[in-house]
Amino acid sequence: MAKNSSSPVKSRAAGRRSPLASVALIVIGLMSTGGAYALFTSSATADSSVVKTQVVEEGAKLYAANCATCHGLNLEGSGTGPSLLGVGAAATQFQVGTGRMPLAASGPQAPQKPAQFTDAQVNALAAFVASKAPGPAAPTAAQLTASNDPAKGAELFRINCAMCHNVAGAGGALTEGKYAPSLSGVSAKYVWDAMVSGPQNMPVFNDNNISPEDKANIITYLKYLDKTPSVGGYDLGNLGPVSEGLFIWIFGLGTVVGITIWLTAKSN
Repeated sequence: MAKNSSSPVKSRAAGRRSPLASVALIVIGLMSTGGAYALFTSSATADSSVVKTQVVEEGAKLYAANCATCHGLNLEGSGTGPSLLGVGAAATQFQVGTGRMPLAASGPQAPQKPAQFTDAQVNALAAFVASKAPGPAAPTAAQLTASNDPAKGAELFRINCAMCHNVAGAGGALTEGKYAPSLSGVSAKYVWDAMVSGPQNMPVFNDNNISPEDKANIITYLKYLDKTPSVGGYDLGNLGPVSEGLFIWIFGLGTVVGITIWLTAKSN
């Protein structure tokens, strides 16, 4: 009877799991998960590095074939083109993406024209230039849509940009045959690129001058202008007093003179 009464206790004791077994299972699970994550991350990083290297190599080939004649094989510049060391991806994306480069002919300012490269080729050229020396980076999609305050953007635009580009972004004349181009219909990424790289006569607006959020606000304002018609009727090119005065001089004064001549002829 004593043997039989102790049998269930021994059976339960024999079936009880050791505390070390649970710890071992947890450790094995953590090591397996961590190892798998590390392997996946390293593989993804390696793939990303390979793709980036390929893009830079493609950009180097495009640069050697289309840009090195003026800007030098090592971006050092020459008598016909400035150095590109330190201009960054933003300047390259702006100049090449808007067709200003390659330059068709020398002049006071590089005009915008149809781009000679695809978006992928532009990105490759920008990556190559950026790989040679640090400089302003091209914007990300998140940066371009980081804010949505056209009123704030309009205020910043009037303070920092309207003196050259006109309050409505219509552009305007500068000295020595140069001009501030119209911003109507310009892609958001090129507006950002211009702000951080300062092409031609434009000053550079770094993040200490205009924060990334306020850059996005300015772009929001310009896009608002693109899709919002003039509430005052025909805008006369949005050139302000110049076009308005010319309109009044030609048509207003011309109408008065015409009526005067008609009245005089009728009385005679």
